[in-house]
Amino acid sequence: MIVQAIQVRDYRNAGRKDIILSEGRNAFVGANARGKTNMLEAVYFAGVGKSFRTPRDRELIKNDCPRAYITVVAQKDSGVETVRIVLDREVNKRVAINDVPISRMSELMGVCPVVLFCPDGLKIVKEAPADRRRFMDIALCQVSRTYFAALSRYDKILQSRNKLLKSGTASDMTLAPWDELLSDEGAKIVKSRRGYINKLSSVAAEKHAYLTDGAERLSLEYEGADGGNLEQIKAAIVKQLSHDCDSDLRLKYTHTGPHKDDIGICINGVDVRAFGSQGQQRTVALSMKLAEMQLLTETLGTSPILLLDDVLSEIDGHRRQKLLKALDGFQSIITATEKVDMEKFGVNIIDF
Repeated sequence: MIVQAIQVRDYRNAGRKDIILSEGRNAFVGANARGKTNMLEAVYFAGVGKSFRTPRDRELIKNDCPRAYITVVAQKDSGVETVRIVLDREVNKRVAINDVPISRMSELMGVCPVVLFCPDGLKIVKEAPADRRRFMDIALCQVSRTYFAALSRYDKILQSRNKLLKSGTASDMTLAPWDELLSDEGAKIVKSRRGYINKLSSVAAEKHAYLTDGAERLSLEYEGADGGNLEQIKAAIVKQLSHDCDSDLRLKYTHTGPHKDDIGICINGVDVRAFGSQGQQRTVALSMKLAEMQLLTETLGTSPILLLDDVLSEIDGHRRQKLLKALDGFQSIITATEKVDMEKFGVNIIDF
């Protein structure tokens, strides 16, 4: 997939902005507060239906404007795909693909696949498990609408169970129907995530060996309910829920399930989440993102666009050059304040 054009209107600080991209590496270069990340964010929004900087869509609308518009045009083997999004202060966002409105956000998944590299994303290794779960969920939602649906149902069931717990009227009997539903959807999520991490681990290990010149061995493992099939995983979740029932009733919160799972990350057998240096953690994050790119391409049959927001300044010169080299064959957009190492890699510079 090649994103050909980005157009925004009344989006963030831009009254109107139109950008034409090249097929390879592109860079938005300029001083801070010029809107470089805003344009990157617009492409991300067209890919996954939300911002990576705020959960509140209305914050993306320019001050004193009633609505904002995003248009992203992408060329795929099947033809041109145009994603149009309208953000409104009064009603929910509206999305159309090739000018046909969609009724469910799941229909957007995979139309304009994206992989995001940003400073917060580089913290994926050392930050909370929620960041690692988000990493898995965004990748899986782009390749599987079934996963997107299961995740949406799980979240709604979890909210209902927690609401019952907070009401003070919950008991083993009243929780039982919710536990059945939660374990059903939870098993689907765990099975998909574990399969994804098993594939990601081997690819990420190769990328990590490339970035570290073979000095380190990376391994990933999904940390969640045990089981090789849906029935076994469901039984494990039910057992966990039963075990934690008393504490759930006492603390009025669901403590067990996929919403609490994590990814184990080790370098040479040592847990890098707790004991890795900052440089190691950043390199692992880059390895995981490069692996995500490859798996998305293999699964969708088309390559995602890579969005690198101020990432090059976060890594040393040697790994920066290795990362730029690793982007061969992919379309990318880089934001930066300087053109460091870019010209030698034939980056298309777009001044801001």
